[in-house]
Amino acid sequence: MIAPAANPTLASTKLIDPRALMSIRSLELRARAVVEGFWSGLHRSPYHGFSVEFTEYRQYTPGDDPRYLDWRVFARSDRYFIKKYEDETNLRCHLLADQSRSMEFGSLGYTKAQYAGTLIATLAYFLYLQGDAVGLLTFNDQVREYLPARHRKGHLRHLMLALEHPPGGRATDLNAPIERITTLIRKRGLVALVSDFLAPLDRLERNLIALTAGGHEVNVFHVLDPAELNLGLDQPALFEDVESSRTLYIDPAAARAEYVKKLDAHCAALRATCSKLGIGYHLISTAQPLEIALFDFLQQRMRRGRQFRRTGSRPGGGA
Repeated sequence: MIAPAANPTLASTKLIDPRALMSIRSLELRARAVVEGFWSGLHRSPYHGFSVEFTEYRQYTPGDDPRYLDWRVFARSDRYFIKKYEDETNLRCHLLADQSRSMEFGSLGYTKAQYAGTLIATLAYFLYLQGDAVGLLTFNDQVREYLPARHRKGHLRHLMLALEHPPGGRATDLNAPIERITTLIRKRGLVALVSDFLAPLDRLERNLIALTAGGHEVNVFHVLDPAELNLGLDQPALFEDVESSRTLYIDPAAARAEYVKKLDAHCAALRATCSKLGIGYHLISTAQPLEIALFDFLQQRMRRGRQFRRTGSRPGGGA
C-alpha cells in the first residue's frame, strides 16, 4: 500500500496532534497554531539552518545593505535574511479546495473536509505572512465560490469563512475548477489543489497540462483518511456512497486486498501524472500532523527554486 512518507527532519520537534488541533473551533486559530508551532519547532530543531523562505531570501553576510533585512523573518527565526527583489518575487497564490460530499468522511473524530480546510487555511496564513496575495476557489461537482488573490486587510478572514462552508454537491469534478482557474489567472503564480481525488482521472492530465503551460507552479495535496488508505474496518457492513447514495454490502476482510490494489493504482497514476508535469505531489493521511505537510510543501518549493537557478531563470513569482 502506498503510504504518506514520514519526514525525519521534523521527527525531533513537538508536533500538534490533529485531533487536538481540530478541537479548536476557529479555523484561523488552527492555522495560526500550526504556523507558529512550525516556526518554533524549526528554531529548536537541529535543522535550525533550514531556509523556509524559498529562493527569495538569502542569509545576511557582512557588507550587505542592512536596509534590506527582513525584520519579520528575524523576529520569527532569530536569523538575519535579506529579501531579494521584493517587488518581483511576491506571488499570487490560488488555493483550490474540494468541498464535495466525499470529504465528509472521517474515522478519527473529524472529517477530511475539516482536515483539508485546516491545511488550506495554514497555507493561506503562511503565504499571507510572506506578503503574498492569496486567493481561493472551492468546488464540488461545480465551482462554488471564487475569491481573487489579494493581500489586504480583511481578505484572509473572508477566505477562512469560505473554507468553513460544509461540503455539498452530487459528485467530485476535478476538471471544472482547474479549467476555471486556468482562464482566471494570466500571470505566473502558485496553485495548490487539495482533494481526496476520489474521482476519475481521465481528463485530469489534459487540464493540468493547460495549467502548467501557463508557467504556474502547481502542488497537489492528496488527502485521505487512514481507513481509506487500508480499508481499516473490522466488521462487514452496508455502506452508502455519500455522493451517489448507492448502497453496497462489504466484507472488509474479503475486499481489502482488491481494494488496496485499486487504490494503489489510482494513487500511482496521479503521482505519475504529477511527476511527468513537474507538479509537486503530496499524499497525506488525516492522522498526519499538518506541520509535516507544510514542511514538505516548502521543501518542494526550495527544490523548484534550485532548478530555476541552475537553468538561469527565476521562480514563477512576479505575478
